[in-house]
Amino acid sequence: MITDIRPAFIDFEASSLDLIASYPIEVGLCMPDGSLHSWLIAPHVLWQDWSDSAERVHGISRTTLEAEGTSVREVAYHLNELLPEQVFCDAWTFDSFWLHRLFRAARVRPEFQLESISMLLNAQQVRQWSALRQEVISELGLPVHRAANDALILHRTWERIRPEGAEPVPAPDHSHQV
Repeated sequence: MITDIRPAFIDFEASSLDLIASYPIEVGLCMPDGSLHSWLIAPHVLWQDWSDSAERVHGISRTTLEAEGTSVREVAYHLNELLPEQVFCDAWTFDSFWLHRLFRAARVRPEFQLESISMLLNAQQVRQWSALRQEVISELGLPVHRAANDALILHRTWERIRPEGAEPVPAPDHSHQV
């Protein structure tokens, strides 16, 4: 368990939940200071999977991605530039798959490590997480299944659950200047 950092959070939306054919369509970040970043991701030429039921959940069409999405290479560069050495997610199996697929298509190596949010939590916090997350969702009133919103929900839930009096120490800055 890690409690002395100010974590950054990442969330992906995807074409489907198929862990063979799916690909990332949106990525959102919530930085340690609460600032948000997100990108729609233009589908790589080899990415053909699409789920209409997933589209109904996140509300992003493939046509929108093709028209407004950012290239996989540009998104990968932004992530490497912005993220600290470690970034946290709440669905590691899926998020790590989509992160790998994004960076592989971009032919770029990630300069950060993706970790499960469970690395930040003790047993009591794990038990409290779901209920606190639901409270945060209700209070924020934001639609879920949009990457930046979901990353913000992780950040706000973490702020609420971390031990009282445990002032976080900022994580080292490993961003790269271009």
